[in-house]
Amino acid sequence: MDSRKKQKKAVAIIYDDTPSTAPKIIASGKGTIAENIIATAREAGIHIQQDDNLVELLSKVDVGEEIPVDLYQTVAEVLAFVYKVNNRFKDKIEQ
Repeated sequence: MDSRKKQKKAVAIIYDDTPSTAPKIIASGKGTIAENIIATAREAGIHIQQDDNLVELLSKVDVGEEIPVDLYQTVAEVLAFVYKVNNRFKDKIEQ
């Protein structure tokens, strides 16, 4: 059994809802870089979704590149969840 601690990975994506664009990778890294990506997202109030399989796939895409077509559905599900959470949070604040 490997006793080494698994190195943390993180990928950040950005999406604007312009019909002709797909989500893009804006940051990717492992170890300390991953920790910095996560810390920066938390400080900015950005939702963090943990999905080891998706991170593994997205980490193969170069920073600045759009996500591949075969990941559209999976990323769309994550984005839909994030929008739903954000709207619930916004509704609570406005009450």
